[in-house]
Amino acid sequence: MSGLAFGEIEGVDEEGLARLVNRFYAAVRADALIGPVFNDAIDDWPHHLEKLAAFWSSLMLTSGRYKGMPMAAHLKHRARITPAMFDRWLVLWREATEAEMPPAAARSMQAKAARIAESFKLALGSRALQGIG
Repeated sequence: MSGLAFGEIEGVDEEGLARLVNRFYAAVRADALIGPVFNDAIDDWPHHLEKLAAFWSSLMLTSGRYKGMPMAAHLKHRARITPAMFDRWLVLWREATEAEMPPAAARSMQAKAARIAESFKLALGSRALQGIG
């Protein structure tokens, strides 16, 4: 028996998630493809990084720390977001998770990110469902 509480993944804790989020978004901000969209959209990076760490904490540790609506935030920027940007986001996420997390935790987080990206791609691409025509 591993001694982990229900919902915990070995090697994932609040400090590690904070390091991961910081590493990942440093790469995102510097990226030629997706950096401009993120940098134009985020006014307060320290606050945003805290919010993103809370998001991943809620997802991976079932902490309930995140109180937000990520889809609504991204829909505001749908005119600038392309499918290729999700692919790039996932590459950067894979690199960051592999650098910061144990292998099983990295794989779990990559799988969750892939599902998130697919959901966002579908929502951002379905203009007819949004009433936009």
